[in-house]
Amino acid sequence: MIDISREIQFQTARSGGKGGQNVNKVETMVIGFWSPDASLLFNEEEKQRLKEKLVNKINSDGFLVVKSQVHRSQLSNKEEVVRKMNELVKYALTKKKARIATKTPKAVKEKRIENKKRKAEVKEGRKKIRF
Repeated sequence: MIDISREIQFQTARSGGKGGQNVNKVETMVIGFWSPDASLLFNEEEKQRLKEKLVNKINSDGFLVVKSQVHRSQLSNKEEVVRKMNELVKYALTKKKARIATKTPKAVKEKRIENKKRKAEVKEGRKKIRF
């Protein structure tokens, strides 16, 4: 598994939530920035796939931005940002399996036709009888 933690730039800010007075004094929220274009860990094809799959998470400057403020300590939030980014990169790089089309079995086709005939007979029986 690829670890991009060395290429992530971090920024801290004050976060809301739990922590009481500590929230107003300590910058515990961590925002991580990572540029897929500037990365040395991936080739051009992988970078292109990353940009396509993570298009909603990459900002106009070309940075993948992830923030975390769920924990009360800066270190925990930093670890959370790294974990989230690694998961996103792992997701983006996994190739989707090509679906192999299968032929509909003969028995299934016959069963469907039989059900259609039965349904038609039921509806035929609902008609008014004309002499």
